[in-house]
Amino acid sequence: MSEKSWLVVQFPLKSVKGSQRDHWLKDKVMEYLEIFLADEGLGHVDGFDMGKCVSDPTSYALNIFCVVTDEARGIALIKKVLREYRLDYTRIKIASMPYENGDAYTLKYAYKKGVTDFSL
Repeated sequence: MSEKSWLVVQFPLKSVKGSQRDHWLKDKVMEYLEIFLADEGLGHVDGFDMGKCVSDPTSYALNIFCVVTDEARGIALIKKVLREYRLDYTRIKIASMPYENGDAYTLKYAYKKGVTDFSL
């Protein structure tokens, strides 16, 4: 039995508002993930935020939130879509949290080896 999970795809930003390309990236990633998650019956995109990281106000991030019915398949699909469509796959972190009663995200994937921390 699969349970719903939150997944967040995080891209680092250089500024609080992001560049024109960062906004383009947000739109493209949300568009492609919405299509592919729906086609696979895995879930949907549930929005985004962009700006200062809560845990470190000197760093900035784009977070795209998804609700999925199968965490492992959702992560695999997100990685595949971002890699195939060349959507800054080399900069991402993916974290998950239980849909019900979740209180913190857990890092599930980081493109950079050795990265173990994740925060919004």
